[in-house]
Amino acid sequence: MAFEFDWIDAFTGDIFGGNGCAVVHGAAHVSDAVCMAYVRETSLVECTFAGPSEVADFHVRYFLASREIPFAGHPTVATVVALRARGMIEDGPVTLETAAGIIPVEVQGDRVTMTQNAPEFGVQVDPALVAAVGGIGESDILHPPQIVSTGLPFCITLVKDRATLERVSLDLGALGAFAEALGHDSTDIMEPFWVCLEGATGKGDTFSRLLMAPPSPPEDPFTGSATGCMAAYLWAHSLIPAPKFTAEQGHGLGRAGQAQVEVLGPQDAITGVKVSGRGARVMSGTVYL
Repeated sequence: MAFEFDWIDAFTGDIFGGNGCAVVHGAAHVSDAVCMAYVRETSLVECTFAGPSEVADFHVRYFLASREIPFAGHPTVATVVALRARGMIEDGPVTLETAAGIIPVEVQGDRVTMTQNAPEFGVQVDPALVAAVGGIGESDILHPPQIVSTGLPFCITLVKDRATLERVSLDLGALGAFAEALGHDSTDIMEPFWVCLEGATGKGDTFSRLLMAPPSPPEDPFTGSATGCMAAYLWAHSLIPAPKFTAEQGHGLGRAGQAQVEVLGPQDAITGVKVSGRGARVMSGTVYL
């Protein structure tokens, strides 16, 4: 079958920056196997498959090369930018049906602001276990890592500075031990999300990295869902002075990305996280699935 698609670079206003996502329209019913094969064909980290919804404006499914996931941030930005570029929506509020629930979104031109779910704070993870995954020392981690989800769970790990962040290198054996300790295997848990309290540029307040295991690409240029989790973690643990800040990611890959972030609610009763970013359309066309 023929489907229209748009390739959008998210969390950037310029093509070839941020994180790319192919948005396939009218394809939410396509089989899991075909969706995963398409992601592998694109060599992107994630793609979305959108379609009609009975409970929201659109139904969106999110796929890695290895599996479907309930929610993802940069593909949400990409999907809404693609819908706006095609005239399928106007500026204003939009709702997306996802496996993580209904996600409210606001769009103004090429800027999308999503309100991620109220965070679920999970277990704190042994710093030594997480440090081994990144090939760094336990003393390089400033605060106990913790599983946090605003739709997709990540182990948020704060390191002491940008130099440490740049040294992080994924150890697949240690990732397997990390996953096993959390009751998973390495194919059904997201890798640790590393962050430091320094921007990649003078405009940023945080800088982050997500190193990924095969069959995904080695590193994600910008991770919007993890950015929401990270923001909730930093605010809840009094690690940032204010609930609004600018997050940066991808600069070491030559794909600079930026998001404006706002944690909603007091530190002990966070109600959600707003993550805002721009998107740029790189190409459009027809795919045969």
